[in-house]
Amino acid sequence: MDAMTLKAVILGIIEGLTEYLPVSSTGHLLLAEHFLGLNFEDATLDKTFTVLVQLGSILALVLVYVKRLLQILLASARDKQARNFIFGILLAFLPAAVVGALLHGFIKGVLFNPLIVCIALIAGGFILLLVDELPLERKHHDATRFPLSMAFKIGIIQCIAMIPGVSRSGATIVGAMALGADKRAAAEFSFFLAIPTMVGAFAYDLMKSYKDLTLTGTSLIAIGDRCDKLVALCRTTRLCRLCLVADYHRCCRACRTSRFRLSLPGLSLFLFITYMKWI
Repeated sequence: MDAMTLKAVILGIIEGLTEYLPVSSTGHLLLAEHFLGLNFEDATLDKTFTVLVQLGSILALVLVYVKRLLQILLASARDKQARNFIFGILLAFLPAAVVGALLHGFIKGVLFNPLIVCIALIAGGFILLLVDELPLERKHHDATRFPLSMAFKIGIIQCIAMIPGVSRSGATIVGAMALGADKRAAAEFSFFLAIPTMVGAFAYDLMKSYKDLTLTGTSLIAIGDRCDKLVALCRTTRLCRLCLVADYHRCCRACRTSRFRLSLPGLSLFLFITYMKWI
């Protein structure tokens, strides 16, 4: 296995481990590329890989939820509540689709920055701690019955995750909880919303960058996607059981601990390296 292939494998594993935890998979990929030298020495390929490697996680989530998705789709022909849920997911996806299309170049050109990622990880950790301790009213206990206005607000909050280092799942879960959802319903809605959001991000980035992809670059992305899918499938199955059935509180605490352990040393290291370059 050559060095480039090994890097793709490692990055695919990192993506699969972190995608559905509120710790920002994109942020961790960028930090791994920057601090561990896991880049492909091609800035365009590095940024494209970070987005397109998510395909494996998308497929893993669809496989985990395939039975539930089919039930909702089949029920939508006769059940108004199922139709409202589908519309609510699409409505929540709309803000991210618009913002992502308008700011695509700015996000990849400016915000894909290790310092921004480190700061966003730390800020997100504090927000998770704060929201988890607030005495918020829990009046929504079923993700399929969120009001459409609430779904749209969650979609607006999801746009914050356009900043690398801000977790998409973390933003949507925290947003749903702040709007009155309990932890289980918030996590489930976040998982469903991930499907159109990640598919949209993958498709749009592929449309924008396919002309720049070489055969080698495409092969590396495919390898990363395969590793991502295998890891994410195992991880997502366990996470769904933990978050949606067993103990979401324990899951959140583990995520917050991991976030601080990784981001604080990362920020210190980045500042030190930057300082050394200037002296």
